[in-house]
Amino acid sequence: MSRTYRFLIVDVFTDVPLAGNQLAVFTDARGLSDEQMQVLAREIGFSETTFVLPAERGGDIRMRIFTPVRELPFAGHPTLGTAFALAGPLQSVVMRIETGAGTVPVVLEREGAKLVFGRMTQPLPTVASYPSPGKLFAALGVSDSLLPVEVYDNGVPHLYVELGSDAEVVALAPDFSALGDLVGQTGVNCFAVDGTRVKTRMFAPELGVFEDPATGSAAGPLALHLARHGRIAWGDEIIISQGAEIGRPSTLYACAEGGADGVTTVEVGGSAVVVARGEFSV
Repeated sequence: MSRTYRFLIVDVFTDVPLAGNQLAVFTDARGLSDEQMQVLAREIGFSETTFVLPAERGGDIRMRIFTPVRELPFAGHPTLGTAFALAGPLQSVVMRIETGAGTVPVVLEREGAKLVFGRMTQPLPTVASYPSPGKLFAALGVSDSLLPVEVYDNGVPHLYVELGSDAEVVALAPDFSALGDLVGQTGVNCFAVDGTRVKTRMFAPELGVFEDPATGSAAGPLALHLARHGRIAWGDEIIISQGAEIGRPSTLYACAEGGADGVTTVEVGGSAVVVARGEFSV
């Protein structure tokens, strides 16, 4: 016999509907198998879909995250969007979300009864150099990176290529086939910096996401990358613009606390809006 599973659609890293990064949130996924979750994520086709389950490690909820092709231990916009989807009716101020990469607290801000902003403390990423990036540059159609190309992994690996201007970022037209062969399931983030304002685009064809409108899992490591290399001070908040090239303008806020001895905290924030409700019979 089939069961009905309700879901919400949330636009994340935006405060207006039909922008930002789309997310489907199944608010009670008890009874769904791993295979059914993956099929539902593929059916919906967003960069990620989340499935909410009872907490197991002292959090408020447990969350599983699926792209159209695989499960992820952590991702940013699913974490923030799921908090917005559930915290309204729960009247929560802090939601502790259990993920495959640990429990992620999300602090939520309200204006009256309305949720207006959320800020998550992300898992601290590992950092590794990306050797011999020449083929990567060729696949992106760029000549070089202004900072060393490094890979940060907080549950989702991301590498970073700095270009000289917003216009260079906008003009990117990657060879997705070559890019996927080179980096596999690592997100490729190309960005340009102007003070604490950052223009970025993220490509992950092997994750089923040719270009992502807003990448929360990459935003925190990007702040860390800039702080480690002296482009911003530790604790400075960067404002990231992403997604306009695919018609989903998004704004993300990120900062990294730390110093010469290393990073202590990585935070990413933004807004989100619930735009639709529906149900699947499975």
